[in-house]
Amino acid sequence: MAGAESSSPAASDPRASVRARVFVVGAGIMGSGIAAQCALAGYNVTLEDVNEEFVEKGRANLARALDSAVKRGKVGAADRTRALEGIDTAIGLRRADSAKFIIEAAPENLELKQRLFAELEAAASPNAILATNTSSLPVTSIASRLSDPGRVVGIHFFNPVLQMELIELIPGLKTRPEVVGEATRFAASLGKTVVTSRDTPGFVTTRAVAVLINEAVWMLFEGTATKEDIDTSYRLGFHHPMGPLELADLVGLDTALSILDVLWDGFHDPKYRACPLLRSLVAAGRLGRKSGEGFYPYPAAPPSAGPARPA
Repeated sequence: MAGAESSSPAASDPRASVRARVFVVGAGIMGSGIAAQCALAGYNVTLEDVNEEFVEKGRANLARALDSAVKRGKVGAADRTRALEGIDTAIGLRRADSAKFIIEAAPENLELKQRLFAELEAAASPNAILATNTSSLPVTSIASRLSDPGRVVGIHFFNPVLQMELIELIPGLKTRPEVVGEATRFAASLGKTVVTSRDTPGFVTTRAVAVLINEAVWMLFEGTATKEDIDTSYRLGFHHPMGPLELADLVGLDTALSILDVLWDGFHDPKYRACPLLRSLVAAGRLGRKSGEGFYPYPAAPPSAGPARPA
C-alpha cells in the first residue's frame, strides 16, 4: 500500500515523464516569461521563434526576468541557474515533436494563429497538448481548421508571467475533457492559481480590463482629467498596482486596440467601441513601453518583441 501511495503523485504530475518538455512558440515578452516560469517549475523548455535574433532577444528577456525575481527574493540563485540550464532555443517548429505541452504565444491575430496551429498539428506529437496564450480570441475559432480541434485549449498567462499568480483556462467547444484535466494539472504545476472561463471573446479578465482601459482613454480624450490624475485615482482609490493608462502602455496600445476590436466584433456592445484617441496613438506608432512612448514616455524602453510571424 505504501508503494502505491508514493507512486500516485508522480502519476498525476505532468512533469513525471522524465522532465517533460514544453515547447513555447514565440519568444516575445509573453513567450519568454512563460518559458522562464515552466523552467522554474522543473520542465525542460524549448523557446522558439522564426530567426536567431528573436530567440536571442527572448532569452535575454527571460534572463532579466529571472534576475529580477532573484533580486525580489522570489527565486534563489541556484534555481535561476537551473532554470536557465533547462531552456534551449529553436528556429522554426521542427523540434516540436519532442514536447508534451506546446504553448503558442504569437500576436493576437486570428488568421496568424490559425495558420500556426495548422503547422503545429503537423509538427507535434499526436499526444501533445496544444495550448494558446490568447487573451481575447475564441479558442474554438483558433482550432477550427484542425483535423483534431479537441486537443486545443486556452492557457492565458498574465504579464509579467513570473509575478502574476493567475492562469485563465479556456476550453474550446470541442476541447476534450481529458485535455482540460491535463492542462489544469499542468497550469497548477507552475505554482499558479487556475480559473476557468467559457470560450467567449475576452473571457473573464480581458473583458474587464479592456473596458477599464477604454473608459480611462475616453476620460482623457474628453478632458475629464489629466492622465496623471486618472492613473493616480485608480491606484489610490481602488488599490490598483498601476493606473489604466499605465497598464495600457505596459500591455501595448496596439494590443489593447486589437482586443477592443475583437470584443466589438464579438458582442457589438457600445462599451467596447474603442476611443478615437487610442486609434490615433496606435496609428502614430505610440504603442507604449515597447515603442518608447504611449501615454507616457519611456526613454529606456525594453527591446521590441519583433513583428508578427511571416506567412
